[in-house]
Amino acid sequence: MKKIFFSFALILSVFLTAKSQELKINEDEYFEMPGLNVMVFYDIYPEGHQGAVGIIQNGTRVATNGDIRLEPTPGQWQPIPKVGKREVFPETNEISVPLSFPDESKNAKGFNPIYYPDLDFSYNVRVFGEGKNFRIIVDLEQPLPEEWIGKVGFNLELFPGLFFGKSWYMDDESGIFPLQANGPMQKDADGNWQAFPIASGKQLTIAPDVPELTMVIKSEKEELQLLDGRFYHNNGWFVVRSEVPAGATKGAIEWIIKPNIVEGFKQNPVIHVSQVGYHTNQDKTATVELDKSENNILQVEILRMSENGGKEVVKKGQPELWGKYLRFNYYQIDFSDIQKPGIYQVKYGDYFTEPFKIDDNVYERHVWQPTLEYFLPVQMCHMRINEGYRVWHDLCHMDDALMAPVDTNHFDGYIQGASTLNDYDPLDQVPGLNIGGWHDAGDYDLRVESQAGTVWTLAMAYEEFGIDWDQTTIDQENHLVEIHLPDGKPDALQQIEHGVLAILGGYENAGLNFRGIICNSLRQYVLLGDASSMTDNLKYNPELGKNEKTGTESGIHDDRWVFTQENSGRIYGSVKALAAASRVLKGYNDELAERCLKIAIWLYDADKQENRFGASAKIDAAAELLITTNDERYQKDILGFKDNIGRSVSRSASALARIFDKCKDDEFKAAALEGFKQLSEQIGDQRKQNPFGVPYTIKIWGDGWNIQEFGMRQYFLHKAFPELFDKEVMLNALNFVLGNHPGENTSSFASGVGSRSITEAYGVNRADRSFIPGGVVSGTGIIRPDFPELKEWPFFWQQTEYVMGGGATNFMFLVLAANQLLKE
Repeated sequence: MKKIFFSFALILSVFLTAKSQELKINEDEYFEMPGLNVMVFYDIYPEGHQGAVGIIQNGTRVATNGDIRLEPTPGQWQPIPKVGKREVFPETNEISVPLSFPDESKNAKGFNPIYYPDLDFSYNVRVFGEGKNFRIIVDLEQPLPEEWIGKVGFNLELFPGLFFGKSWYMDDESGIFPLQANGPMQKDADGNWQAFPIASGKQLTIAPDVPELTMVIKSEKEELQLLDGRFYHNNGWFVVRSEVPAGATKGAIEWIIKPNIVEGFKQNPVIHVSQVGYHTNQDKTATVELDKSENNILQVEILRMSENGGKEVVKKGQPELWGKYLRFNYYQIDFSDIQKPGIYQVKYGDYFTEPFKIDDNVYERHVWQPTLEYFLPVQMCHMRINEGYRVWHDLCHMDDALMAPVDTNHFDGYIQGASTLNDYDPLDQVPGLNIGGWHDAGDYDLRVESQAGTVWTLAMAYEEFGIDWDQTTIDQENHLVEIHLPDGKPDALQQIEHGVLAILGGYENAGLNFRGIICNSLRQYVLLGDASSMTDNLKYNPELGKNEKTGTESGIHDDRWVFTQENSGRIYGSVKALAAASRVLKGYNDELAERCLKIAIWLYDADKQENRFGASAKIDAAAELLITTNDERYQKDILGFKDNIGRSVSRSASALARIFDKCKDDEFKAAALEGFKQLSEQIGDQRKQNPFGVPYTIKIWGDGWNIQEFGMRQYFLHKAFPELFDKEVMLNALNFVLGNHPGENTSSFASGVGSRSITEAYGVNRADRSFIPGGVVSGTGIIRPDFPELKEWPFFWQQTEYVMGGGATNFMFLVLAANQLLKE
């Protein structure tokens, strides 16, 4: 009897194991089996290569954007369909999504120059799990119009960074995925040049040389084409495509996809620590990320590198279960008791972290300095940037700027309404704008909020920590920067000066509603190269012919445009920045300090729209002016929000904390203090929601910038109310940015900082697959609903973009704050 029972149990176990190895729809409504996930229109960002049908194979996302497209290799600003409601049919193991062209909602926003042609059709994408494989079927409601035959097809994009140098077979053809896009090109039916297929056939085998990446795609109907999407779009991916045939409706496209799954797949263990290291007095926790099915939990070893070579185990122990977060189980081990200075690693099984440092001086060199030494100088506009033999970019944008045309909805979010809101007519030259400022991200624009945010953070860092670091020559008169050539002046003050010159130039010349400066064409916007090549540096004169020029003007309309827009939030942000700058610039540039304060007060008094943006923006501005001037009228304005201050604390927490002792209204202080207590409880709850101890918002874009901003706010809260806000959550924010974040990529978000960091970033040199030291990316994003991802790829703006106004300078402040508090 026991034998019979044992045999039955064995058979049942084998059966259940076999069923678990099949692709099934899970409770989160995507297909899942060990080593394979297929998401069906879960993500909503196809422009960023994150949407439609996507494939995660052996723990890595390999393909995305499986959907009908109107071009063989579409780019960022080309038509995408309107996505209907996803339907799930567990009984047939099917997920189905209705879609249609055009999606007029995209045009309604006016931000993207998408031209939707005269094509109106609907279709369904159906995906079926079939054992370890899956089938994609596309059904059209009506056949395509004759003029669209050969133009519409089903595309699936393959992530190029994984496949460079890997092999492929297409029927009897074979080849290697090229590192760069190679010709030939061919003309389509409309006479436009398109990529000629690398290969065509009925069955494509991808990466047969790498089992973890091997995938077979078979088309049951039309031929497959393997295309390179990087001819027109440097950020393109490899594309597998089948054209929709004439007359086809139901089953117009049918593919069978067979990903190879590593037998017994489990996600590899990952250990998350700071890539820089820890102060001796700092809490230290290693977080182990494991596959949710892993039951064999190993011990963690803390290793110290010996001064004579080799490694010594200084601590060993069983990690404690934190719990499940996203799709992983997390375990932690505390090694705060280790305080001996030196270089350490953490080991789990065969996995080793990169080396990191424990020492009292861990944050004093090579951490915040790259932002000030490299990133900020490289981003400077209206300057030539030299570094030894290297020129980061030549003198640029000296032809700034023309007044933007009215009724303009710019593709990057700038809006010029029915009026210019000043005395200039459209396309008039606005003087005084070709000075100062930093290029925002990789787009070469000067958003006033980015400029103001950078100025304010630098001013706070200088005021709080007295950084007198001098490694750069900044010559405003000659528009020249020399990296690593000291000039006897604090670099932070010179950068603040550069920022306020741009802000003051905008408000003094374009008026109260100055919005920012940006290129006037999409071709300029996508520029990958030297900033000086965007324009000819000669101011546009419409009376000159296109090929005519003088010493200062030309007939080429390539000058950037300056926009104006009524927006109190931006105005108050500028007030806050200029008021802070006026304090730190005293004694360094007194004339500029006076201009800053004058314009800050003028902006504050002139704006009457504060109710559109609530209390927080005005409180922030008033608090900064109160600190600067001690004028009680600003305190009076803050006290005017007394009735709502409890609800406003979270948005203006750092400003209120900094002026709390100046307030003379006990009733106001009591209400604010109650708000601070509630905020403390809220943060306490948020830090328990993930193993990294920070408020982490799961979304497509990485949340690193927000977490840095949160950490910076925590510094001021801890300084004012240490009994309510401890410093640990601020340090958690820093550790998150430096590597203690979810996913297989443990890199520091700060390029060039720490043992491992992001070295392919979405900056001005992204075409070279390179980075700018001290730039800080947004970091790990989420492939919905639960897969953390940080690709080594410079064209993922939602993961690896640099920005001004909240990226690198907030990180710089956070490091300085950590160093200060841990010393204390």
